Amino acid sequence: MMGFILADLRRFKGGALAVVVLIALSVALSVAVTLQERAVRLGSARAAEKFDLVVGAAGSETQLALSAVFLQPSPLPLMSGAVLEKLARDPRVSFAAPVGFGDSADGRPVVGTTTALVAALSPTLAEGAVFARLGEAVIGADVPMRLGAKIKPMHGAADSGGHTHVELAYTVRGRMAPTGTAWDRAILVPIRAVWQLHGMGAEAEHAHDHGDEAPDGAAAEDHDHAVHVEADAALDEHFDAETPGIPAVLVKPKTMGDAYRLRQEYRGETTLAVFPAEVLTRLYATLGDARSLLLAIAIATQAIVVAAILLVTIMHVGARRRQIGALRAFGAPRRAVFAIVWGELFLLLLAGFALGLAIGYGAARAISAALASTTAVHMPVEFARADLSLAMWFAALAVLVSIVPALSALRLSPAAALRA
Repeated sequence: MMGFILADLRRFKGGALAVVVLIALSVALSVAVTLQERAVRLGSARAAEKFDLVVGAAGSETQLALSAVFLQPSPLPLMSGAVLEKLARDPRVSFAAPVGFGDSADGRPVVGTTTALVAALSPTLAEGAVFARLGEAVIGADVPMRLGAKIKPMHGAADSGGHTHVELAYTVRGRMAPTGTAWDRAILVPIRAVWQLHGMGAEAEHAHDHGDEAPDGAAAEDHDHAVHVEADAALDEHFDAETPGIPAVLVKPKTMGDAYRLRQEYRGETTLAVFPAEVLTRLYATLGDARSLLLAIAIATQAIVVAAILLVTIMHVGARRRQIGALRAFGAPRRAVFAIVWGELFLLLLAGFALGLAIGYGAARAISAALASTTAVHMPVEFARADLSLAMWFAALAVLVSIVPALSALRLSPAAALRA
C-alpha cells in the first residue's frame, strides 16, 4: 500500500512539491510568530531580572525602563543629585548605582556608573579588574576590545553634529562576564568622569577655576576650552548634596517589602520609581495583541491554502478516475482505494507541516540573532509544551481534510470510470 502511494507521488512530484511548499509557508508564518513573540518575552524578562527598581525624574515609565535597563537611546530628564545621596544612605537599600548616558564609542553606549553596578552585573569579571581611576573603563562581554585599549568617547552622533571628547581617553581595565542583556555591549566608566567631561558639578567648577571653561548643562555641545579631566585621579563614589543631576538610579532593595515601600515613596511630583518587570508586563500586553493579530492572519492564510489544496485534490481525483476505476475493476477493495487517496494527501500535509516547522524555527532564530546583534539581549528560540496543541490541531485537520477527496473517489463507478 505504502509503496503504491509513494510511487504515485513520484509520478506527480511537481504537484506534490507545490502542495508541500504551500502548506510549509503557511505553517512557517504561525510558527515564526509564536516562537519570536516567546523569545522576546523570555529575553527581555531575563534582561530585567538584574534590576529590581529604577528611580528617575517624573516622566514616562516606559522610557525610563527602556533607557536605564535596555540602554535604548532616548533623552531622559535629570533629577536632583540629592535623590542619589538619599538613596545611598537609605538603610533599606543594598546599593544605589547612578547611570549617566549621552556618550558612545564605535556605536556602543558609554555609561557612567559605579563599581557597585559592575559587581551586580558581573560578580566575577571575565578578565581584568574593575575601574579604580577616572580614566579607566570596564567593557561588556560583546565589546570587541582588548584590555589596555584606549576609548575616546563621543557625545551625540557623528552624523548629527556630535563631537569627540578630546579631554579624556578611557583605558580598558576589565571585561564583564556575559549577562545576556544590553549591558554586554556597553562600556562602563566612572560616573564622575562623565560629569567632568560634560561640565557638571563641583568638578567642572574646579576645572574652571584652573582656567578651563565648563560647558553649560549636561550636553557640552559647544565650548571653546576643554574641561580638564585627571585620568589618574582616584575613584570617589561618595555622593552628597552637590551631586550633579542624573537621569536614573538603579536600586537594589534589601527585601521585597523595601522595594514596594521605596517605589511608593519615590513616586511623586519630581521623581518616578518603577519595577522594570511591571513595565515589561504592559509591553507584553501590547505585544500579545500584535501576536494575536498576526496569528489570526496566519490561520486565515492556512485555511485559504487548505481550501485551495482540497479543491485541487478533488479535481486531481476526477482526472484520475480511469486509474481508480481500473483498481476497482481488478478487485481492489473500497477501503484500499480510500486508503490510497487519503494517504497521499495526508502525507503531503504532514510533510508540509514538518517543513513549515523547520522554516518557522529558522526564521525565528534569524530574527532573534539580528535583534541580539543590535540590542545584545539574548532571545532564546525554543518550543514549549503548549506548542503540542498546534501540532495536534494540524494533525486532526489533516486527517479530516484528507477524507474529503477519499470519499469522492469512492463515489466513482468503476464501469463509468473505465468508459471515460
